[in-house]
Amino acid sequence: MSINKNENKLTFIRPDFKSEVKIPMIADGVSAGFPSPAQDFMENNIDLNKELSENLLATFYIKVAGNSMVDAGIDDKDILVVDRSLEPADKKIAICFVDGEFTVKRLKLEKDCLYLMPENQNYEPIKVSEENNFIIWGIVTYVIKKL
Repeated sequence: MSINKNENKLTFIRPDFKSEVKIPMIADGVSAGFPSPAQDFMENNIDLNKELSENLLATFYIKVAGNSMVDAGIDDKDILVVDRSLEPADKKIAICFVDGEFTVKRLKLEKDCLYLMPENQNYEPIKVSEENNFIIWGIVTYVIKKL
């Protein structure tokens, strides 16, 4: 089994929960259909480090390198929010450590077998066996991307 070398260059970043940076936020939301009346542009502040983290001590940001997950909306240079406290489950997207290298893939559990599924038809699934050095490092909870 081999992992495409362009798919394992994940950059791990720990959120700064002591940061005092507050970003202005309009809490009422914005209509994605027809325009809605402005409600005096009520403005609050948001701390994305805290907003995107359910478990502060187990949350990491990871920058993606590669395109094996594009059909899941995860592109090269996106930032993933990963929670290490969540239990792995079928169809969850996970950061996995396989034979000394990190990769992001969708989990596919079958009877007595685990596959790491890419979301790009140009990549092959990775079958995980007892011979592999394998750890599910964390579960992806959010994707932050530049448009």
